[in-house]
Amino acid sequence: MKKSIVFVIPSLDAGGGEKSLVNLLNCIDFNQYEVDLILLNKKGIFLKSVPAEVNILELNEDYLIFTKNIKLAIVEFIKKGKLKLAFSRFMYALKLFSIQNSGIAEQRSWKYIVKSIKLPFAKYDAAVGFLEKSSIYFIIDCIEAKKKIGFIHNDYNKLNLDASIDEKYFRNLDVIATVSEECATVLKERFPDFLKKIKVIYNIVSEELIHKLALEKANINKSVPIILSIGRLHPQKGFDLAIDAALILKENNIHFQWLVIGEGEQRMELTKRIKEKGLEKNFILLGLKENPYPYLKAATVYVQPSKYEGKSIAIDEAKILNKPIIVTNFSTAKDQIQSNVNGIITEMKPDALAIAISNLLDDNNLQTSLAENLSKEKLGTEDEINKIYQLINE
Repeated sequence: MKKSIVFVIPSLDAGGGEKSLVNLLNCIDFNQYEVDLILLNKKGIFLKSVPAEVNILELNEDYLIFTKNIKLAIVEFIKKGKLKLAFSRFMYALKLFSIQNSGIAEQRSWKYIVKSIKLPFAKYDAAVGFLEKSSIYFIIDCIEAKKKIGFIHNDYNKLNLDASIDEKYFRNLDVIATVSEECATVLKERFPDFLKKIKVIYNIVSEELIHKLALEKANINKSVPIILSIGRLHPQKGFDLAIDAALILKENNIHFQWLVIGEGEQRMELTKRIKEKGLEKNFILLGLKENPYPYLKAATVYVQPSKYEGKSIAIDEAKILNKPIIVTNFSTAKDQIQSNVNGIITEMKPDALAIAISNLLDDNNLQTSLAENLSKEKLGTEDEINKIYQLINE
């Protein structure tokens, strides 16, 4: 008899956690497992990459009303005589508005949105909250399952969350999964009561699929060196630092085009910064690309200017395509890059980043050495699915 699993994630917008989940779903043995997927918002660039065997569940009408514009939601609830839900929608909006830290706002507003979710869901052998905060809270509060697994995809210390809220939910998880050894170390320091629950499960990336998709054509001007970065337009990803580094490169008469694949809340701010520094022809925000791999294959160098990461899928993908890689020295960088062996780790400063890029662009021997070292590594992580199976079947 097949075992049943449900995965929960806010959406399938472009992001490392979202891509990791889609990769995982495409590795599952559907002869052995029945899989449901709950999206708190049914949207995202990765939606069409979900295997046909996965059943995407629709949430109930009250929840869909709750997620509408506050005025529309409250009016609809009042018309239906659901005054408690109207009040909860008001309090939800108030929390989001009054708490500046968006992560803590999500944590503290969960108790209001959960009132709109119809319970219970079908009972599962395993429920997996695939991102921190709401995904984990959902599987604890809304789902019956024999095994509950919650994923943390970042360095917990950098998330600036209210640990007391998470501690309450972590206590009800069977497994706290995270994506790198450094992330696991941080969790063990922050939540020493849960040492035995914390497991490392790497993001799943497929070498075969990436090489196949990279064969498609990308519209890129190859007359100058191409610097590529991939990530949400979010403060975490350090694109403000990257723009400042790009200005230094330009002022030093270095020819380049820096392309960024991704979308997010910082687009207007970053676009303004690019214009103010006169970098419109040098630093280009490409937006989302369903297939980023032809751009990655065409790049001269891949740069990850992040301020923090869990374990970056984009870095793993650049490694698979044997790209010379430069990363800033965020806390988990050494989990993926050994400096001057399979990439370069540099200080989290514009001038340091610019110097690292300039030196790498000028040194063909170093580019070749980094690429050759990467070509010798085993980089696909499809076997990580076996860790999921083991946790479910224990």
